[in-house]
Amino acid sequence: MPGILYLVGTPIGNLGDMSKRTAEILGSADFIAAEDTRVSIKLLNHLGIKKHMISYFEHNKRERGEEIAARIEAGENCALVTDAGMPAISDPGEDIVALCAQRGIEVSVIPGPCAAICALAVSGLPSGRFCFEGFLSINKKSRREHLNAIVGEERTLIFYEAPHKLKATLSDLFAAFGDRRVALVRELTKLHEEVIRTTLSQAVNLYDENAPRGEFVLVIEGKEPTAPKELMSAEEVIELAQSFVIGFINEGMSHSEAVKRAALQVGANRSELYKRTLNN
Repeated sequence: MPGILYLVGTPIGNLGDMSKRTAEILGSADFIAAEDTRVSIKLLNHLGIKKHMISYFEHNKRERGEEIAARIEAGENCALVTDAGMPAISDPGEDIVALCAQRGIEVSVIPGPCAAICALAVSGLPSGRFCFEGFLSINKKSRREHLNAIVGEERTLIFYEAPHKLKATLSDLFAAFGDRRVALVRELTKLHEEVIRTTLSQAVNLYDENAPRGEFVLVIEGKEPTAPKELMSAEEVIELAQSFVIGFINEGMSHSEAVKRAALQVGANRSELYKRTLNN
């Protein structure tokens, strides 16, 4: 009988956020697939768990994914963990889940912290509708295309960023989006957790003297909604159509033909327009 792939959410900084169920699954799984085994071994040591681990990360995900799937199909249960947070969210775990779905392998999720959702919750920005954009590409062309594609997005935007790339990213965001509100959320759940609510223009200058430290989540205000155009009333439509009729008649068109053409162009009621212009 095939086993199960467990997606196990792990703490993003504070080990006190570990759930009882997370510990139970890590302890009962036949093996653990980890983004970085050196990071995950610290978590297992904290829980007093000794378990066979294999690495699963961006550069070995194809061959290692096949290996993991084959072992699950042979009856083993695998717990997939990332360095922190939920596997498959801006993470190569996305690929192994897709592979399991294709092969009919059961996938079960063990909920845990997610930096994007935690940052959104404390940002002070609208949280009812949002877009998670992950990490921007380091390739300038790809980055520019990504930002151009979402510049008109009205929902709140969420990005991840490393400290050494933060200043360049803030400059690119300001250039693409203009001066929107932003929450810079760093070191979530850790001792030096910080939320800076500011604007993109101010954020660009914020780290000129002090280099940023820690992992960041950037929560950015969406584009201000475009005000809907006011619809013309039925009377205003008829009045506009009447002016078209007069113009068409002056050009030599018959009354009936002028009414027909004006009604089509403006969207007016043809019968009403005919009556209104009959004696003109």
